[in-house]
Amino acid sequence: MAGLAACGGDGGDSGAEEASGNVSFLVFGEPEELKAFRGVVDAFRQVEPDVTVKLIEASDRDDLLARLSTSFAGGSPPDLFLLNYRFYGQFAARDVLDPIEGRLEGSDAFDEGDFYPQALDAFRFDGRLVCLPQNISSLVVYFNRALFKQAKVPEPKAGWTWNDMVERAIKLTRDTDGDGNIDQHGLGVEPSIIRIAPFVWSNGGEVVDDEKEPTRFTLDTPEAIEAMDAFFALRQEHLAIPSDQEVEAEDDETRFQNGREAMLLSSRRSTPAFRTITAFDWDVAPLPRHGEQAGILHSDAYCMTKASKNKEAAWAFMEFALGPEGQRITARSGRTVPSLKAVAESGDFLDSSLKPAHSEVFLDTIPAIRRVPTVSTWPEIEDASGPILEQGLYRGLPAEEVAKQLVEQTAPIFERAER
Repeated sequence: MAGLAACGGDGGDSGAEEASGNVSFLVFGEPEELKAFRGVVDAFRQVEPDVTVKLIEASDRDDLLARLSTSFAGGSPPDLFLLNYRFYGQFAARDVLDPIEGRLEGSDAFDEGDFYPQALDAFRFDGRLVCLPQNISSLVVYFNRALFKQAKVPEPKAGWTWNDMVERAIKLTRDTDGDGNIDQHGLGVEPSIIRIAPFVWSNGGEVVDDEKEPTRFTLDTPEAIEAMDAFFALRQEHLAIPSDQEVEAEDDETRFQNGREAMLLSSRRSTPAFRTITAFDWDVAPLPRHGEQAGILHSDAYCMTKASKNKEAAWAFMEFALGPEGQRITARSGRTVPSLKAVAESGDFLDSSLKPAHSEVFLDTIPAIRRVPTVSTWPEIEDASGPILEQGLYRGLPAEEVAKQLVEQTAPIFERAER
């Protein structure tokens, strides 16, 4: 395709060079996602045989982050890696990434306007576009249509409210065998900032004091506390979600696949696994709302390292992988919502013969998407927040005390953040 001859560095220099040589690309993902990446590499080889892309597969995100930290410290990082916007800030702050802005400006394959701005903006650091997003997923509600039909409960739909969801979750939480124990829960959701944030926003609250230059959590406001209190009541008052011991024994995604969880809050990442379900029909619906509709961004991007010794070949592969053909391949895997508008709005993503039948839900929520900050210490902030939120959801710690602990215990981490 046009544009595979690379177009200079960040400064947008003229005088393209022919791409050739070896490129190392570090990723992690579910089996179907990795299969899709292999497909992109194979397709690129047919177009650009002089470039060899070596796919390095990490076992999970922690493994990928550990490999990146070690390789940067040792002076031999991969040419490219794929990482979520919530985690790339620590590397951008260390100035070890090669900003992609100038290359994008000189590209014949696409320009900024071809991508969803919500995804692009998440990868701007210090005012510059550092990485180029591959996807733009959001949090949605997966639901088991068979369980809804069996219980004569209306399926979720656009415009439904938080109270609508709670009412349905309660009705779908059942002791199906009469032994006195709940063995079918109405809902599955994890206690994390990225699960609670959209409901705080929907209720008129904020997660941090400044999205671009945050200095503290603002989860101690009445609006945020009210949203967290309703979230914690899912377990503490309604028993609509499994206990932490139950989740430890069988995670929510597996529980949904086994037909024992009627709804699950997750991103597009769950789709490939759920496509293996044959026992029942399922679909997706937008998040319920307290007030205004709100969603939270889930996006990964290709990042190029400054230490790369073959940036022209690395950029050539990026152009292909993030262009129409590369994004068609990853879209067909079911894992990604393409960041390239033309592919996201095409049959490659919206094919209703492939589950979920209503993939347009992911696109319809894009205007309401917001994001958490991309400061260097955000991963630490999330790690510190998880155990506190677990105390609220599973142990009944009041939302006011949860908010107080969140603010106090993360304050030193916010203070160390580079923005």
